[in-house]
Amino acid sequence: MLAFPEIRVGLPLAHGSLTVFPLFAEAPGRIDYLLSDEAIASGAVTVAEIDQHGSVPMLSVENRADLAVLFLEGEELRGAKQNRVLNTSVLVAASCKTPIPVSCVEQGRWRYTSPHFSSGGKHASYKLRHLLKKSVVRSSLEGRGHRSDQGEVWNEVDRQMMSLGSHSPTGAMADTYEAHRNRLDEFREQLKYVDGSAGLAVAVGAKVVSVDLFDKPITCRKVWDRLLTGFVLDALECAITAGGVGADDVSGVLTTLCEAPWRSTPAACAREEFRAEWADNRHACALTFEGTVLHGSLSAG
Repeated sequence: MLAFPEIRVGLPLAHGSLTVFPLFAEAPGRIDYLLSDEAIASGAVTVAEIDQHGSVPMLSVENRADLAVLFLEGEELRGAKQNRVLNTSVLVAASCKTPIPVSCVEQGRWRYTSPHFSSGGKHASYKLRHLLKKSVVRSSLEGRGHRSDQGEVWNEVDRQMMSLGSHSPTGAMADTYEAHRNRLDEFREQLKYVDGSAGLAVAVGAKVVSVDLFDKPITCRKVWDRLLTGFVLDALECAITAGGVGADDVSGVLTTLCEAPWRSTPAACAREEFRAEWADNRHACALTFEGTVLHGSLSAG
């Protein structure tokens, strides 16, 4: 049974086309884990190609830490034979080696630039995450695991690159972020983490497009800036300035999330996972452990 804690919507932050609502949970979780970027940086976790030949939709994670490590849907990993993003949130157990499901976001490279991956420090746009959610639901129901539609992922990376006037010799999503580095810094300066928040709901223009909820504020604080990077790219494509979205709109989306037609689906790394979808092209997923929602998210197409 999937249950979210009671959630309170905070005062909005706005800049450009983005409005960010901090979310506060009444019952923070108490499960200990590391986040992937800090675990990779410390050397406790190694992420590599699945073998010397590599496989686009899978990577290998070796966790040598005494704690589990949380990877988040949409986070970018750079290096090895080509850059990837996570197809779904994954909790890798302590002292464990396991494959994780990913998608390529660098179509024009298939050669080693490093033996292992590093954290890209960036997050996929909500549009790309929405595609991942949609295709992973379909893949799960068909018994193919957490596979994405790789062609759709490449098309979206290329579309956004062209829309934002970026260029990459290898078709790398990372180069779009680099081209707009100053705008990313600008938005992150204006939309800073709100103390105590355990999640965020984001509107682009006049529409709430995404919700991310975590089990405790410290996780949200650590990933806040990284999550914003993806939304900034979406905002740069939107000509509508922020406004017209209020706390009631966010509360309605949260009600939809909590009361969703959740279905238990096979999880990566043997944790509990739930997914939901609606006829109006909204998709949601939740990774749980011992009854606690570690990461729940919703995206609207």
